[in-house]
Order: sequence, then structure tokens, then C-alpha cells
Amino acid sequence: MEQREVIINIPMEHMKNVFGQFDAYIKKIERTLNVAIVARGEGIHVTGTEKAVEKAKSIFEHLTSLSLRGNTITEQNVDYILSLSFEEKEGEILEIDKDLICHTIQGKPIKPKTIGQKEYVDAIRDKMIVFGIGPAGTGKTYLAMAMAIQAFKSDEVSRIILTRPAIEAGEKLGFLPGDLQSKVDPYLRPLYDALYQIMGPDSFAKNMEKGLIEVAPLAYMRGRTLDNAFIILDEAQNTTPAQMKMFLTRIGFGSKVVVTGDATQKDLPKDQKSGLEVAERVLKKIEDISFCKLTSKDVVRHPLVQKIVKAYDDYEGKQRNSSGRSAHVLR
Repeated sequence: MEQREVIINIPMEHMKNVFGQFDAYIKKIERTLNVAIVARGEGIHVTGTEKAVEKAKSIFEHLTSLSLRGNTITEQNVDYILSLSFEEKEGEILEIDKDLICHTIQGKPIKPKTIGQKEYVDAIRDKMIVFGIGPAGTGKTYLAMAMAIQAFKSDEVSRIILTRPAIEAGEKLGFLPGDLQSKVDPYLRPLYDALYQIMGPDSFAKNMEKGLIEVAPLAYMRGRTLDNAFIILDEAQNTTPAQMKMFLTRIGFGSKVVVTGDATQKDLPKDQKSGLEVAERVLKKIEDISFCKLTSKDVVRHPLVQKIVKAYDDYEGKQRNSSGRSAHVLR
């Protein structure tokens, strides 16, 4: 097959960011696209088949654009742009990058990083109730928290309410010392961590004292009407159908709700239905409710987490297929 060579110019000050440590990103692109890449001066020479060279050129141009916009290029960025290139969607990465939600207390920008995350953030803006369903590491809770804090700071809502069911993750913790707040705090720790990172401990503490931010177990929601609030229900796969109905019927005027969960990490008793699964079947046709499905492609933690999620998805899929065939044979 005929070989072709192109020269791609990358500003010298952005080369380290685009190439990765010890040229790790170049090597990954070479292996994936089966091209040869040589850096010379401010340009890189890419040799391979016409289609592969065009893909590589597009990928480097988009990585350079991300770097020029002030982003630190990560392995996750490279993996994601490579995967998009096979669907010819790599151009969408710059549109995603333009969607700035807010900054952390250290000034780090918070934005969606994948197409799935962008659709999730857009749904939160447009709909009154959004269900974010997907595996660990897809940013379900963190992005919802960022959207809540942004809405609070811009006076779209007057308070933020964060809640999750207080249920052990497959372990029996037994008696926990301290007052009631001390007993429930371990279950709510991930929510506190995100708030500290985005708001800072001082701002968080002041707003907590004023009652403008509330972090509480789901059981505390019973009997309340929540007006003009941004409400996040985390770990919703651990709710019962009755708890989910109770929570959703608390919503008042001027409120926005995000429900997050991962159906594969349910800690309920085996014979207990999940309120998240039931809600999806019952509410999917209601217009102002959106269900956003995030997948292993949307994982933005360490690349190894993405591989772990994918491996478990494949394994559980095989288990379901195997049990389905067994049931068919028994019938």
C-alpha cells in the first residue's frame, strides 16, 4: 500500500505537553494508527498509509488546540481522541472543551471531558430532573456538584441539598461512636470532599452554618418540601422504590434535581429491587425528566479505571448470556 508523509507544525513550547513524558503519547499514537512519527524542530513527520496519516494529523492538531487553550494533556485525553478518531468525531473534543462550568478553589477549570459528559451537563441545564447513570469515574456526582455550586453562586437557587442513602458498601460497620452527625458523616464523605475542592472549606463551612448547604442522609428528606433548591441524590442504586418515590415527591417550585447511580454497584439485599431501576421504567416517558447513560468511554479517572470498568462490563455481560442460555435449556 502506498505510503505518504506529512509534516505537522507544533509550537515548541507546547511539544512537551502534546508529546507526553518520554514521548509516551507519540508512541501510543504510532502503535494505534500504525504510523511512524519523527520529531524535527517545530514539526513532526508522520509516515504511513493515507488514511492513517490523515487521522494522525487530525489528532495532533486537536491535541495542539487543547494545549493552546491552556489544558494539560493527559493520557485520558489521548485515549479519548484516538477512540473518537475511529468514529470521525475528534472535532467534537474542542466543542466539549469550550463548556466551562466553574473553577475549583485552586483555579482549576471544571468542564465536561467526553461527549457523554457534555450531554449530561446540557441535560442538567435544560431539564428539571436528570438521572445520571453510569460506572465509577464518569464524573456523575462531581459534575452535578459543580453545576449545583454554579447555580447557587449565580442565584438561580437559594440553597444546595446533597443526600445519599446511608447504607454500607457490602460490609457491616457495626456500632459507630459519636453523635448522630458523626454516625452519618462517613456515608456522606465523598460529597464533602467534592464541596471542599470546588468551594473551599471556609466558604463551605459558612454556607453550612447558614443552612444554605445541607448534606444529609436520604431518610432526613421525608416530610419536607424542597423549594428553590438544587438537590443531588447520590448512590441512588441503593434506594428502595419507596425511598425513590418519597424523594422525587419532595421537589417544590424553582428546584432542580440530579439523581446519580451505578446499577452495577448495588448494596441492597439480593431480593430487594433498586429504586433507580424502577424509576427508569416508570418515568422514562415524562418530558421534563432526562436519563443520561454514561459508559466506560466516559471514565475520566486513571486510564486503568476505564480498563477495569470495561473488563467487568464484559464479564457481567458473559455471565448474563450464560445464565440466559441455561434458563432456556431448563425450560
